[in-house]
Amino acid sequence: MMEMKKVEEYKEIFDKYGGMMRTCQLNEEKVLYRPLQKLVDKGLVEKVRYGYYQWIDHDDLSEISTIIRLFPDAVLCMYSALRYYEYSDRIPGEWHLAVSKHSGKSRFKIDYPFVKPYYVEPSILELGLTYGDINGHEVRIYDKDRLICDCIRYRNRMDKEIFNKAIQSYVTDPRKYIPNLLEYAEILRVKKPVKELVGIWL
Repeated sequence: MMEMKKVEEYKEIFDKYGGMMRTCQLNEEKVLYRPLQKLVDKGLVEKVRYGYYQWIDHDDLSEISTIIRLFPDAVLCMYSALRYYEYSDRIPGEWHLAVSKHSGKSRFKIDYPFVKPYYVEPSILELGLTYGDINGHEVRIYDKDRLICDCIRYRNRMDKEIFNKAIQSYVTDPRKYIPNLLEYAEILRVKKPVKELVGIWL
């Protein structure tokens, strides 16, 4: 039977890595397979995907804590950002994440939580990057102006009702910043549709 002191020692090891460890890190810390499996069996650790193990914090069972541990380089975008800014009242079934197009595709093949990656050029990944708070966790997220540019870029893939509500919500938002919108639109090559779809309401 695993002693409590031993469990605490393992928790300290996981805490060093933010609660999420890869197999190679477990090997470096000399956490062997058998005690690791005991931690899994006791419900203290879970395997979130191949080669990744997470210490289960029963005080924080939110999906976002897993997202930011697995994808610290990602930026919340599209439907997830629309929901965050209350530009949409629909709860997305997946976490929408912008990542570098050079990111390995296998990273996102996880059973839970569900994620939808958007692969973008590294040079524009952090364009419009800001920070928000979800359940007490700091998250990387696009500001409202970048978000609307992205919605216009991907408008043909979006639900029409969600798209229209996003545009209307942005137009009536007193915190929008049109100079940023136009600057991002220029860089993202959507200046013409931005002026056509947003400009007519301003």
